[in-house]
Amino acid sequence: MKLIKFVFISVLLVILTACSTAPSNINNQQRNVAEQGKASFYADKYHGRTTASGERFSQQAATAAHLKLPFGTRVKVTNIANNKSVVVRINDRGPYIRGRIIDLSKAMFKKIADPKVGVIDVSVTVIDNK
Repeated sequence: MKLIKFVFISVLLVILTACSTAPSNINNQQRNVAEQGKASFYADKYHGRTTASGERFSQQAATAAHLKLPFGTRVKVTNIANNKSVVVRINDRGPYIRGRIIDLSKAMFKKIADPKVGVIDVSVTVIDNK
């Protein structure tokens, strides 16, 4: 009887171990992640305010806001309409408007689109995580 119990517990442990997953590593999961969606830029009223990372926001900096990527992550943002791209560093959280995936500083937005447009379709690719 003890042998059957031992075998049963051993088999159960093997099954449970096989069903478990390894701890996730955000750096491995998000390396080279490409997502597509809408991009916008910060309103002027945010210039000089503190970002979620604690830095002061500058409309001239090569920075952006993303909801999930870790602070310090560098991403390539490409305007799908004209294939122009910029590399920015994530230092804030947002955008908080449905359908948007990234908010750029105005200087970076100007490099890939006319600010009069306001919102553009982009792809975002992770270059590196810190």
